[in-house]
Amino acid sequence: MLDLQQKYRNTRMMHWNRMSAHKKDPKRAGHYYQELLAHHYRQMIPPGKCVLEVGCGHGQLLASVKPIYGVGIDFSEQMLRVAQNRYQDLFFVLADAHNLPLRFKFDFIILSDIVNDLADVQQVLENLNQLCHSKTRIICNFYSNLWRIPLKAVKHLGLGADVLEQNWLTLDDFRNLLSLTDFEIVSRRASILLPVEVPYVSTFVNRYLAPMWPFSLFCLTNFFVARSRSKEASKDTDTAPSVSVIVPARNEAGNIDAIIRRIPVMGSHTEIVFVEGNSKDQTYDVIEQKINEMPQMNIRLYRQNGVGKGDAVRLGFKEAKCDILMILDADMTVPPEDLPRFYDVLASGKGEFVNGVRLVYPMEDRAMRFANMLGNKFFSIAFTWLLGQPIKDTLCGTKVMWKTDYNVVAENRGYFGNFDPFGDFDLLFGAARLNFKIKEIPIRYRSRTYGDTNIQRWKHGWLLIKMVVFAARRIKFI
Repeated sequence: MLDLQQKYRNTRMMHWNRMSAHKKDPKRAGHYYQELLAHHYRQMIPPGKCVLEVGCGHGQLLASVKPIYGVGIDFSEQMLRVAQNRYQDLFFVLADAHNLPLRFKFDFIILSDIVNDLADVQQVLENLNQLCHSKTRIICNFYSNLWRIPLKAVKHLGLGADVLEQNWLTLDDFRNLLSLTDFEIVSRRASILLPVEVPYVSTFVNRYLAPMWPFSLFCLTNFFVARSRSKEASKDTDTAPSVSVIVPARNEAGNIDAIIRRIPVMGSHTEIVFVEGNSKDQTYDVIEQKINEMPQMNIRLYRQNGVGKGDAVRLGFKEAKCDILMILDADMTVPPEDLPRFYDVLASGKGEFVNGVRLVYPMEDRAMRFANMLGNKFFSIAFTWLLGQPIKDTLCGTKVMWKTDYNVVAENRGYFGNFDPFGDFDLLFGAARLNFKIKEIPIRYRSRTYGDTNIQRWKHGWLLIKMVVFAARRIKFI
């Protein structure tokens, strides 16, 4: 006798073989919904990646993300016959998701509307973990439980929803299954409020209302981005990553000596990269003097051609030679002694972008004005909603990432443009859009001991609001 799982599989295989001809019809109910899914996946998967889709059907979603190497797996022979005829530059494998015959590691793995149709979700996720490298992202979408009755009604009326009885996982069910199979969530969002095409109305509802509370509570589909948990990195200093500390410095002559003395040696090797911003004091001369006085230190100095901290950060990151990039503000309101904590999070694989947080521990007097504190709280809420990951402090100057990851952010910078004078949001937006795991480290924020702040509260506050609106159009309202 066939076991229960085999019967379950055979029933669904026969069902999807029967449905193959129907799914070729571009006028069928559900075609518009599939187009919306493809649009969202294109926003999350850059072209030119190695992509696997489990339950690929006719292959149109896989083809839409333009992989350099694309593999689709399905157990419906009829579905794959259509896929192979349509997309001859892709590879299609007739196989069951519960028994994947692959050993290749992919950049992205797509599970679109399949987890609610699997006999054993945990087994499939365990199998997929073997196909992941440290940067692999699993992207999954599945129906919301709130839509169970409406979809049954649509199916009963013969208007679509051509599926068999579903698992109907809750969000907590899926979070738990990811945790059990050694995945962790990078981000989650709800999408698609109106899955049928109504001219002008559907675009407005799905683009502008669906991401907003309370409309997001009623969306049809839930998107999860997850990554395989990385193992602890080696603590052997011979193999540990090297570190570049980038220090944008404008009118900070009185802090240079302390910066150089207090930056600790991290990993296998640490360099300090100063980017001087046309100071009115002797900042450039002081740095030059220190380089001559301490030839044993690996210190380099560049003079900024552009304007603003963001321009200085981009120059410093471009010239940095080490594996890990760190930003340290020259005012030392974030103590250099805290940098090893950032290093440990990145080197251990616990995070891929590490952000400092000034809003946890009590601050020294005059470290942050009350109006600035309120502004930071507001932007924390706005950016957490915008980026889909908890962001408690957007303007802490200390941010840390891999050089290789920064290169990817820089390559995709055209999506947002060079609009950020601070350097913080260019990195945050890029990291979030590329699905990097963001971790935050609380630090004790100090008062300045030399010079004045370069931040202008009202002018820069208004600029930040405009940046939030601009980024929302590129990240959230898509």
